[in-house]
Amino acid sequence: MHKFTRTVILGLIASAAFAALISTPAFAQQKVKIGFISTFSGPGGVIGTDMRNSVELALDHLGRKVGGLDTELIYGDDQQKPDVGKQVSDEMVKKHQVNFVAGVIWSNVMLAVAPSVTQAGTFMIGTNAGPHQLAGAGCHEMFFTTSWQNDQTPEAMGKHMQDAGINDVYLMAPNYAAGKDMLTGFKRTFKGRIVGEVYTTVNQPDYQAELAQLRSKNPKAVMVFYPGGMGINFLKQYSEAGLRGQFPLYSVYTVDELTIPAVKHAALGQLETRYWSQDLKNEANVKFVADYRKKYNGKTPSFYGAQSYDGILLIDSAVRAAKGNMADKKGMIAAMRKADFKSTRGKFTYGQNHFPIQNYYLLKAVAGSTPTSDPVMEIQKTVFTNYKDSYGKDCKMKW
Repeated sequence: MHKFTRTVILGLIASAAFAALISTPAFAQQKVKIGFISTFSGPGGVIGTDMRNSVELALDHLGRKVGGLDTELIYGDDQQKPDVGKQVSDEMVKKHQVNFVAGVIWSNVMLAVAPSVTQAGTFMIGTNAGPHQLAGAGCHEMFFTTSWQNDQTPEAMGKHMQDAGINDVYLMAPNYAAGKDMLTGFKRTFKGRIVGEVYTTVNQPDYQAELAQLRSKNPKAVMVFYPGGMGINFLKQYSEAGLRGQFPLYSVYTVDELTIPAVKHAALGQLETRYWSQDLKNEANVKFVADYRKKYNGKTPSFYGAQSYDGILLIDSAVRAAKGNMADKKGMIAAMRKADFKSTRGKFTYGQNHFPIQNYYLLKAVAGSTPTSDPVMEIQKTVFTNYKDSYGKDCKMKW
């Protein structure tokens, strides 16, 4: 069975504020209801926890009110299953009558959840999964994302490897919607020879057979996409098999702030591309990273958390623009299209399909501040500036 946990945030109303509220009786009793779906159990639970932690930090920064209104937040566990995710979202929309559904890690879950939510006239704010279908012909005015379109990050890695003159590359990814998008994106910008392309089972624990096959192909380099627990298992086995020194490994969404504590120095030197890093020096990100570490016992947030934090701030910007009128959906759509909030990535804009146009960076896992510290990801260079996804041209929205 899926599980819901609920956080209800009630604000104390000072007498002056109360006087202001009663002068606008149409909105005085309104509150914002947000359903946040992620994976809180199983191998993906560590990702969901980081996303929830970041949502809670965003609420702290907003004084526990979104758009100045009392806020009810309902968390739902999709168990990394599309049918469960849809069941959870349907309950949020129909039973709890949320104003926004947000979150979702996995693209196959998002493809089950988003159309159902938007068709019901409810906002869907994605904070990770970016399947190409929702960026192209399946775009919708009620769907926004604060992350990226799946293909973009591997497009940045493909560009880096192409520019570096790397050839004879072996590709690996889990066999689901995002895995296919990731390798498609890589091949869009990398024009060298692909010596092998392997799709493994989702949450597969053992990669020995695939690593033996990889060794037999003798590639010049390997590029993989293995998020969360899959990445931990793959990186450990790749290193233990002695392949790191033999076949240079490049990756997207595999080495991050959640997997590094598990793989430790096996991550050193690893190159990744993505839009966010803990060392981005804009005001919002510096505060986000510092306050996250303070609130959660020194842990560093991940990009999953940064995207989720931004998702709550995007919702806040929309509710504020609508002056708390939750019925003003057109006003909230117009406000969100402006991306008028302090994002952890710095200023970005939305494409016509409601996917961010933003920078992509090359990151490297470098030694921590002390000999016993875990490695940290640091930006090496900018690969793309103000980069738009490849599917927006198929979106028919006009604004």
